[in-house]
Amino acid sequence: MSKNTDWISWNPSTGCTKISTGCKNCYAERMARRLQAMGQPKYSDGFKLTIHEDILDMPLKLKKSKHIFVNSMSDLFHKDMPLEFIQKVFDVMNKAYWHKFQILTKRDDILLKYSQSLNWSDNIWMGVSVENKDYSYRIDSLKKTDAKIKFICFEPLLGELNNLNLDGIDWAVLGGESGMGARPIKEEWVIDIKNQCGKNNVAFFFKQWGGKNKKESGNILQGQKWEQFPDDIIELKFDL
Repeated sequence: MSKNTDWISWNPSTGCTKISTGCKNCYAERMARRLQAMGQPKYSDGFKLTIHEDILDMPLKLKKSKHIFVNSMSDLFHKDMPLEFIQKVFDVMNKAYWHKFQILTKRDDILLKYSQSLNWSDNIWMGVSVENKDYSYRIDSLKKTDAKIKFICFEPLLGELNNLNLDGIDWAVLGGESGMGARPIKEEWVIDIKNQCGKNNVAFFFKQWGGKNKKESGNILQGQKWEQFPDDIIELKFDL
């Protein structure tokens, strides 16, 4: 992704377990195994859920504003993650107000369960993964949280998603699966979601077509790149 702000990842925990169709070819699991083989200390347990208290304060040390993806190598709302640790992560995000934090989960039930126990400052963007229609219920859980910016990650997109209820959603990020064994994505699925976003004033970001060689496949949809952010839509609303 790209915009004026620098993008980085912050992994106060690593490791996860598979819970749905989109997890089949998990890139984070592949990366964790590779880092374990290279002798990286954080990945000595491979892809087993591991908490890293020692890097909790990392965002506070970064004085320049950044867009930070939280737990690209894990799921903050994993069933084995203590609420107390999640609250510590949120406390850091609350204090580091000059950054924007992006959290993504497939565990909408735990997200909703803990939502009222967390401090949702304006700089925290919360999202759920929806890979096909079987998991569209995650959107309903997301809407019930107190997050100020709510987004859906349709990645990897594995099927069509018609008639989505996007009320209260600020952003949609969409992409095809990449790497060996990547499952196919259809252009009509992508166009349909893009059009639904347009009708509902939801920012739309198309990351990639994916496939074995994602760089070669690119991210051109209908002759152009689609890289909108929630800020763009918010500014548009104020301009009306």
